[in-house]
Amino acid sequence: MFSSRIKQFMVGLFIFILALFIVSGCSNNKGTATNEDGKLKITTTIGMITDVTKNVGGEHVEVTGLMKTGVDPHLYKASQGDMKKLDEAELILYNGLHLEGKMGEIFEKMEKQKPVIAVTRDIKEEELRTAGDGIHDPHVWFNVRHWITATETIRDVLIEQDPKNADEYKQNAQEYIAKLEELDTYVRGQIATIPKERRVLVTAHDAFGYFGDAYDIEVMGLQGLSTASEYGSKDVSKLRDYLVEKKIKAVFVESSVPKKAIEAVVEGAKKKGHEVKIGGELFSDAMGEEGTEEGTYIGMVRHNVDTIVNALK
Repeated sequence: MFSSRIKQFMVGLFIFILALFIVSGCSNNKGTATNEDGKLKITTTIGMITDVTKNVGGEHVEVTGLMKTGVDPHLYKASQGDMKKLDEAELILYNGLHLEGKMGEIFEKMEKQKPVIAVTRDIKEEELRTAGDGIHDPHVWFNVRHWITATETIRDVLIEQDPKNADEYKQNAQEYIAKLEELDTYVRGQIATIPKERRVLVTAHDAFGYFGDAYDIEVMGLQGLSTASEYGSKDVSKLRDYLVEKKIKAVFVESSVPKKAIEAVVEGAKKKGHEVKIGGELFSDAMGEEGTEEGTYIGMVRHNVDTIVNALK
């Protein structure tokens, strides 16, 4: 009888352990779309992607952005804390086009475990700007039309990962894209108020090429597409001479790039008898402080446009 009770106990214990194992396996299934509170857990890289994802996802997503204001994504290296956020995410959204160049291997590893999506994937290749070495310019958000495409990509990915909330994602995206359409019209109209001969945008690095192409303004940067590229005295001299020759009245610093380089160009022009002012600070690879207008994509673009127009008109 005692032996029988032991057997019953052992069978009961085995069933209990098996049940725990099954529940544990279900909760760790990487195909699960949402976490315990029903929200899709997403980790993003740059602030512009974070902002769009929050707007489209609404109450159904929990979005964690890795890169805050003033952070240069070209040089960014993931910390241990970042790795934890990436590990815990059910979906990872990044820009792509080598913007987050130092995180490439991390994304490749994560792709084996969960969806890792470049939000620029649906922009037509013929619409992408290229550098001399064949690398695409990653700063696509400066053409608002391209960022509408990225918004549509984010919408489609959210629907794919969380189909039960598809209708709300579609509605949120439609409302946000309408605001982007208004923004595109605003940018086009404001830049057109600058006299054609003064429509030259000079910045620390070549982040505004898409902006120039889309809104008819000449763009020049001291550094190349990536701030990881070095600039030398010849680059400074070349840009200085251009400012003097064209009588450019203002240049701009960037929130995520040290000011020293562009200040050297201004000083060089001054020594040649041409006064150039710093027209203001632009947001290029990072947005403004969270909780401010400039801390949103739309607010950032409007700030840049207003700053450029006020300095160059």
